[in-house]
Amino acid sequence: MERLNKMETKPMVPLIVSMSVPPLISMFMQFTYNFVDCMFVSWLSQDALTAVSLAFPLTTLMLAMSIWVGVGVNVLIAKSLGQKNQEKADSVVSHGLILSAVFGVFLTVAVAVILKPFFRAFTKDPVIYRLAMEYMGVCILMQVPNMVHICIQKIIQGTGNMIAPMWFQLAGVGLNFVLDPILIFGYFGFPALGIRGAAVSTVCGYTLSMLLAFYVLLFQKQKVKVQTRGFRLDTGILRDIFASGFPSFIMNALGALMTYFTNAFLVTYSMTAVAFFGAYFKLQQVVIMTLNGLVQGCVPVMSYNYGARNEKRLKQSLSCGTTIGVILTGISIVLLWSFPRQILTIFQASEEMMSFGVGALKIMCTSYVFAAIATMIASYMQSIGKVKLSVLINLLRQLGLLFPLMWALSCRMGMSGIWCSFVLAEGLTVVVSLALYGKYPVCFESDR
Repeated sequence: MERLNKMETKPMVPLIVSMSVPPLISMFMQFTYNFVDCMFVSWLSQDALTAVSLAFPLTTLMLAMSIWVGVGVNVLIAKSLGQKNQEKADSVVSHGLILSAVFGVFLTVAVAVILKPFFRAFTKDPVIYRLAMEYMGVCILMQVPNMVHICIQKIIQGTGNMIAPMWFQLAGVGLNFVLDPILIFGYFGFPALGIRGAAVSTVCGYTLSMLLAFYVLLFQKQKVKVQTRGFRLDTGILRDIFASGFPSFIMNALGALMTYFTNAFLVTYSMTAVAFFGAYFKLQQVVIMTLNGLVQGCVPVMSYNYGARNEKRLKQSLSCGTTIGVILTGISIVLLWSFPRQILTIFQASEEMMSFGVGALKIMCTSYVFAAIATMIASYMQSIGKVKLSVLINLLRQLGLLFPLMWALSCRMGMSGIWCSFVLAEGLTVVVSLALYGKYPVCFESDR
């Protein structure tokens, strides 16, 4: 008798919670790589910390590329298993591994080519430039193991197993944490590599995660396997992987773009405003990571039940996921409203920053509830194959509505208009998202 997958039988709320917590922990671990590097490198010098910070947009983009392929594989595997199409699910595994390796090599070369002009555009300081090149010159080697291990992580998560990927992610972060001080400062007989040591530690961490991921996929029992016998490269599957994962790439990549343009507005007021937004963005990252963890738990459930043509559980997963997202973001709003001064003190906020930062924090954090609703609807659209609508929602949230509103409101309200634009953009995106949800009902593939 065939054993039923928990994604079609387990009560929805416990299922989503159990599916979301491990990837949430994994995302925090992913965020830890840069945080740990910054922490240890700051002990070298302020210039070294600045160099690592300048590299952050590049490493963020590289991670977004990895998530693009990984989530695309995740969606297709979950959908195929829901359709009881084991052969296609196994074929997606093989295509995903090949694509992640080849794409990883391509990105490594591409980033290596743009390194010099990228850093020269941001700094004229020869010391910072040299340190940034030393750091990223090694860090580009992380892309292949990063891309492959995230692909395998999403493969396994697509089957409903969320625990194993968390452990090989944790192992890589742990190795990075141990090696960072050893290689940076030269403990236990190792040479002191300085900022280059932080990069080597990062590459070693990702490589360990990749090796453990291969072990789990190949030598532990999974609901999918690498297809080798009769395997033929299918350009249709490759295209579907890119299409299915593209909304997740947009959601992750737009964060860096949003920060760049917001800083362009704020710099006309003061550098203190720019510093405040940098601190706020770190706080927002925690909330966004929580939402992304929830999304990573919900997308396989929605994709599976879409493939299984189970509309009731498909919509139930959207409803439960949205409710959980609203509750989680609501808690974050209460905390930020209750302790804004204490939170800004963590970032050594000056009195000037406090004078506008407390109010700005209270305004912007109210956008989180709207972000939870829009993000869940975008993920639902992604899961049922309406990729363009999912991309549209993410573009409206972080680009299409935000910057025109930021310009218009700042002209009328000054700096306060910039803070208000975040709330209004998210609120209007929810209105558009609900309208799209109502206009485009679920249509199963065999019904087309």
